[in-house]
Amino acid sequence: MHMPPPVHGASMMGEYIHDSKVINEAFDCHYLNLTLAKDINDIGKGGIRKLIVYLKKQIQIAKTVKRIKSQLCYLTPNTKGGAFYKDFCTLFLLKCLGQKIIIHFHNKGVKSREGRWPDKWLYKAFFKNIQIILLAPPLYNDIQKFVKPEQVVYCPNGIPQNVTYDFSKKRNNPFKLLFLSNMLREKGVWDLIDALNIVKNDGYSFHCDYIGKWSDIAESEFNQKVKHKNLDKYIQAHGAKYREEKELFLKQADLFIFPTYYHNECFPLVLLEAMEQGLPCISTNEGGIPGIIEEGKTGFIVEKHSPQQLAEKIEYLIDHPMICAKMGKAGKEKFQREFTLEKFENRMKDILKECIASYKK
Repeated sequence: MHMPPPVHGASMMGEYIHDSKVINEAFDCHYLNLTLAKDINDIGKGGIRKLIVYLKKQIQIAKTVKRIKSQLCYLTPNTKGGAFYKDFCTLFLLKCLGQKIIIHFHNKGVKSREGRWPDKWLYKAFFKNIQIILLAPPLYNDIQKFVKPEQVVYCPNGIPQNVTYDFSKKRNNPFKLLFLSNMLREKGVWDLIDALNIVKNDGYSFHCDYIGKWSDIAESEFNQKVKHKNLDKYIQAHGAKYREEKELFLKQADLFIFPTYYHNECFPLVLLEAMEQGLPCISTNEGGIPGIIEEGKTGFIVEKHSPQQLAEKIEYLIDHPMICAKMGKAGKEKFQREFTLEKFENRMKDILKECIASYKK
């Protein structure tokens, strides 16, 4: 599995599994960290250093498998490109060593490559005789050409539950919006700025905080765009914030906005964090997000690259404070029912037990 650093959804879930008392008491687990990237900007890049580390990890995997003789091997692979070829070799090695395998996808992209050579032949071999965990039903469409429905089980992500939300808190004046993610173009950073420019021009009062590590958007570039649109008084970027500092921004917000079109977006943990804090969420129909946000009940789903739609939903929630609060409460209740770390750990435990049992038949 992949574990931090760098910090992203897949690595965080890997760390949760690694540290899970529920899973480690249910199984005799042996963990190997597959991470090669040093930071978020290093993901997807090649190099001699990575090749050497990768080869060392393959040797380590082979030695470990021969030594422990496991009943089941759990793997978190990538879906496309060079990262997929790398993980294909790892999975092929495990198959050659006679391992029963379950893979857990935290990304997508098979559909974008399914007609290419040699990818389509590699996918056929890759998905043969293995079980697959997906984060949400909408993500099955990405692999359905190569995978039968009976090969798939679904396990939504979960995060630690550590917040007691006060639903009696007063709404902020001005209305406070929050964006929380790495500062990547594909996370919808510019789309949100364009939407907020519309909201401003429509005469609304608000303040939006951007929280996240600078990535393919530089701080100077961001501030220049904000200034160009005369949004200096409305928008402020704070860089990366973690733990208590990040939670403070979540607690102070009225609405969470995440207009992502990120190519690997599957089941963003930031939406779970916002729901835990009782925030209504506006996001896009990317990946498994429609499986998180209930349209019109816990928030809104808008089309990707749609600043006008985004602005309309923001203005609606500013105009309807009671509905905004009701959506936040419904989101909190949905989080408690479905997306806590405890729920995730027990789902994973049951899935792994059932997979081991099925391979024994």
